[in-house]
Amino acid sequence: MASGPVRVQETVKFEPTFEFDSRSRTFHRDGRVLKLERIPTEILLYLVEQRGELVSREQIAERIWGKGAFLDTDNSINGAIRKIRRALKDDPEQPRYIQTVTGKGYRFIATAIARSEQSIGAHTPQALPYPQPQTTGPLIGRWMRHRWAILAAISVSLLLMIGAWALWRRSASRTQPVSRVMLAVLPFENLTGDAGQEYFSDGLTEEMITQLGRLDPQRLGVIARTSVMTYKRRPEQVGVIGRELGVEYVLEGSVRRDSGRVRIAAQLIRVKDQTHLWAREYDREAGALLVLQGEIAQEIADETELSLNDGHQRPSPRHGSLTPQQYEAYDLYLKGRYFWNKRSQEGFQQAVRAFQQAIAKDPNYARAYAGLADSYALMGTYNLAPASEIMPKARAAALRALAINENLAEAHVSLALIAESYDWDWQTAEKEFRRAIELDPNYATAHHWYAECLSFQGRFDEAFAESNRARQLDPLSLIIAVDDGAILYFSRQYDRAIERFRAALDMEPGFGRAHIVIGAYVQKGQFKDALADIEAWRQTAGDAPWVWAAEAYVYGRSGDSAKARHALQKVQQVSRSWQIDPTPSLDIAYGGTATNDEWLTWLEKACEERSNVLIDMKVDPMYDRLRSDPRFHQLLRRVGLEQ
Repeated sequence: MASGPVRVQETVKFEPTFEFDSRSRTFHRDGRVLKLERIPTEILLYLVEQRGELVSREQIAERIWGKGAFLDTDNSINGAIRKIRRALKDDPEQPRYIQTVTGKGYRFIATAIARSEQSIGAHTPQALPYPQPQTTGPLIGRWMRHRWAILAAISVSLLLMIGAWALWRRSASRTQPVSRVMLAVLPFENLTGDAGQEYFSDGLTEEMITQLGRLDPQRLGVIARTSVMTYKRRPEQVGVIGRELGVEYVLEGSVRRDSGRVRIAAQLIRVKDQTHLWAREYDREAGALLVLQGEIAQEIADETELSLNDGHQRPSPRHGSLTPQQYEAYDLYLKGRYFWNKRSQEGFQQAVRAFQQAIAKDPNYARAYAGLADSYALMGTYNLAPASEIMPKARAAALRALAINENLAEAHVSLALIAESYDWDWQTAEKEFRRAIELDPNYATAHHWYAECLSFQGRFDEAFAESNRARQLDPLSLIIAVDDGAILYFSRQYDRAIERFRAALDMEPGFGRAHIVIGAYVQKGQFKDALADIEAWRQTAGDAPWVWAAEAYVYGRSGDSAKARHALQKVQQVSRSWQIDPTPSLDIAYGGTATNDEWLTWLEKACEERSNVLIDMKVDPMYDRLRSDPRFHQLLRRVGLEQ
C-alpha cells in the first residue's frame, strides 16, 4: 500500500454496477446518471469519501446544514437515505452499499475498484484504500456558510415548485397516458397563541393551495380551500382524509409569527401507507415569506420525483423577498381573503377595507385589486348592495388587476361574473370564464361559476362537466354540491336534485342555499315535505324574509291563497326591518301569489334595475307558468337568454 495521503481516483467503481466520477461529482448506476436531489447527493458523496468508516447522524447534519441549523435534520436524513437506497436499489435488510448502524449512523460498505488514468495499473483494477478525511472545507460547507446570500440571490418563491410539480413522473413510454396526482394542503395550525393571527395561518394555507394549483393541472390536482378548511381543528386520520378528498398526498403545517419573524413547520405525508416523506422547520424574517414558501414547495417537488419527460426541469418564475411595504400589502391581502371567505355582509365589508389598505401600501399589487373585485361582485350577486352601485366598482377593480397582470385568473372570473349577472353579456362571460380556466385549471371557483353560467343558458351537459370538475377539486364544498343540485333541478331531474339538497342539509341544516329543495318538492307536488323543510329552515334562519317568501310560494302553489297572502305581507314587512334588497324574496313570493300580469309587471321593473334574479329565468321551473306569454320571451331577450 502506498504511503502518504490517499487521493480519490477520478473514477471509482463499486461492485457490482455503481460508479462515482469525482470530476463531475456525479454518480452512475448501470452506466446511467443517478437522478438525486442536492441533499441526497451530498450525503452519498460524504459517505463515499468516508467509506468503511462509521459516519454519525450528527456528522452528516453538520456537513450538510452546518452547526445550529434550525431544521428537523433527523427526518431530512431519513428521507435522503431512503432516496439513495432507492436509486442504488439497495436493500436496507441486506445492504450492498449503505449499512445502518442503529442509533449511531451509517457506513458505506461497498468494495471500491479504481479505474485510474495514471500509468500505474491503468488497465488493472486495484482495491482502493479508504481516503483520509479532507483537510479543506467541503463544497456543501461553503454553501451553508453563504446560504442566506445564495437564497437571496436566487430568490426562490412558491412558484419554484412549478418547474417540478408541473412536470410528471418518469414514464417508460412518453405515449403512455399518465394518471393525475391529487394533493391536499391541510389548514396550517396557528401556534401564535393569538386568535387574531388566524387570518395569517389560513392565508398561508390558501397561498400554498393557489400556487400548487397553478402548476400542471392536467397532471396535478390540488384540493380547494373550502374542502380542506373542514379539517381545521378537526383531528382526523390521514387515511380518512385521503378517502374523503381522494388524494395521494397530504401536506400538514403550522405557523408561528412574532417580532418580525416567521417560523413554519411542514410535513408531507403519503396517504396510502401514511409515510412521512419529509418534515422540516424553517425560521425566517417575515419579509422572506415567499422565499420560505418556495423552499417548502421545492421539497414537495423533490419528494414526488416529478420531472420532464426529457429529464430536465423547466425554468420557473422567481420572486425575491418583499420590501417592507410589499410585505405589509401581502399581509393585508391575506387578511382580506380571510374575511372574504366568510361570505357574509360583515365579512365582505372587512375584506374590502383590507384590500383597499393593501392597495394603499402597494398600488401595483394586482391580487389585491382582484380581491377587491371579488368582494364587490359577490356583494352585488348576494344583493347586499344595489347592483348599479356596486358592480361598476367591481369592474373597475378587476380591470385594474388585469392592467397590472393580464394572466390573473381571479380577475378574469370576476369580470365573467359581472358580465353574466349585471351586463347579461353571456358571450363575454363565457370568454372570461374560459380564459380563467385556461390560466388556472385547478381554480375550483372558475369551474363552479362557469357551470352555473352554462346551466342558466340551458347547456346542461357542459354545465355538469364543469360542475363535476369543481366537485373533484373541492369535494367537501357545500356550495358546489348544492349548486350541482340546482343544475339538476333546472334540468328537471327533481329526485336527484332532492337527494343532493338533502345530503347538504344533513351536513349543515342552516345552509340556506340548499333549501332550493323546496322548489323541487313543489314541482313534484310534495307540499307537505316543502312545508316541513320551511319549518326546519325557520329554526336556523329565524324570521328571515326569504323563509316567508318560500312559504308564500308553497301555499300559493298548493292552493291556500289566504296563507300565501299572509306570508307575502310578512316578506314585505320583514324586508323593511332587515334593511335588505327585497327583490329576490319578492320574486319567489310572487311566483306563488301573484297573477301572471302582476308578476310580469314586477319582473319588468326588476329588469330595469338590472337585478340578477332574472339570470335563471330561462331554466327555473318556477317560471314555467309564464312561458306561454310573449312578454316573458321579451324579458328573456332583454336578459340575453333568447335570440
